[in-house]
Amino acid sequence: MLLVITYSRDARQSLRNICRTHEEIVRRQFGRVALLGETEFAAFQVIRLREKHGEAVQVEQTDPFNEFERVPDPVREAARAYEDRDRAAVPYTAFAAGREFPSPEQMKETEL
Repeated sequence: MLLVITYSRDARQSLRNICRTHEEIVRRQFGRVALLGETEFAAFQVIRLREKHGEAVQVEQTDPFNEFERVPDPVREAARAYEDRDRAAVPYTAFAAGREFPSPEQMKETEL
């Protein structure tokens, strides 16, 4: 998908116009941000935005996040167990202490 981020009022208005006029290319829109399908027409619209607004438009190519391919089992299991905990006020660090779940420090240092 193409992630489009706008940083000016004029660029945001142009993005809204594109999203309204060409709904078929829009996957999601969040105000100043939109996800567009990866088609030549979407790329054409994005390039037009960049030509018109320059650095006020940022474009990134994204891949959908598949947690089953990218995230190790222990991290997914820790997230499930933490959300299923008995007391909502327990921070993850305390929850994971003494268990075989990865620590926050360990997860922060490990790239996907």
